[in-house]
This record gives sequence, C-alpha cells and structure tokens, in this order.
Amino acid sequence: MATITDSIALYSSAQNSYLRPAISSRPALSISVRRRLGALPEFRGLRVHSLPKPSPASSNFPKARPFPSTAGIVSQAQDTTLDVPTVTDRTWNSLVLKADGPVLVEFWAPWCGPCRTIHPVVGELAKEYAGKLKCFKLSTDDTPSIATQYGIRSVPTIMIFINGEKKDAIIGAVPKTTLTATIEKFL
Repeated sequence: MATITDSIALYSSAQNSYLRPAISSRPALSISVRRRLGALPEFRGLRVHSLPKPSPASSNFPKARPFPSTAGIVSQAQDTTLDVPTVTDRTWNSLVLKADGPVLVEFWAPWCGPCRTIHPVVGELAKEYAGKLKCFKLSTDDTPSIATQYGIRSVPTIMIFINGEKKDAIIGAVPKTTLTATIEKFL
C-alpha cells in the first residue's frame, strides 16, 4: 500500500505582523498528513472565478473598491442535481392523495444538513423510477400543517403513499440501497 506524506508549513511575514506567532521559531505551524494513494477521489467540484488586477497606472479603476460581484467560488455540482417537484398545502391532495400509483414524499427543511445530502439521491430515484413512481419534496418549514398531520418529528423523513394511504416511512439520511429496497416492495 503506497502512501504519500504531505507537509504544509505556514510562515508569517514582517508585513503581516498580526499573523506573526508569539514564538519566533519558523515554521509557525507544520502539519503532516498520511494518505493512501487512490483511497479517495480528488474533489473537483469548485472553481475560482477571479478578475484581472488593474495596473497602478490605470485611471479606469478607483483606488479603493469593494470586491466585485463576479469574482468568487462557484459550485459545479449544482448543474448535476435533479430537481424534484415541490408539493404544498394547495397541491397535496391532487399530487399525493389522489395520485395513481405509488408516491414518494421527502419531508425536509432548508436548515437540515442530512436533508441536503439525500436530495440528490431522491432526484436519482425519481429519474430511475420515472413512470412507476412519483417523487415530491415537502418543506416542513413552509408546510407545517401536513408535517404535523403525518407526525413528522425529524427530517429527513421519506414516506411512500399508495392510493392516498401512507404505506411506509424512512427516517434519516439512509443509503440509496435502503430506499430502493423500500420502493421495490410497493411496485
């Protein structure tokens, strides 16, 4: 098993005295990391947008300016996520209770971290089971009455309905295989 040792040394400069450590030894901080080659894929989901720096002689740019709105870090993963339709109080009866065939509803909240991890999985399932299963998401913050009606106490909770009747519920961010096995029981 091959390993790589990466060392990172952080130095302080005389110009940035607020970064200078209380002790005068260099390097200020040394971190060593051991990892297996090929153990984890390299993450390439972010890219940095930057603007060219103006030359000091250029009169087109002011001396002090705020950060430009076009510079920053942009996630490329947002293009790969599948959007699952949202259900609300007004559409609950027509989309879920009166639907033909099985319906999967993901109860989620915008502040919930595990909900964000399971969103892409539900999107993939919606694509895989298109025509056999309808998938929707319901924000418990925006539609608390339905969440209360079905006893949602924690998010994410995924429920499967058939002919308007709740058949099964899965609580928490579970693997895709668990969701697939549950869906297969009702198809």
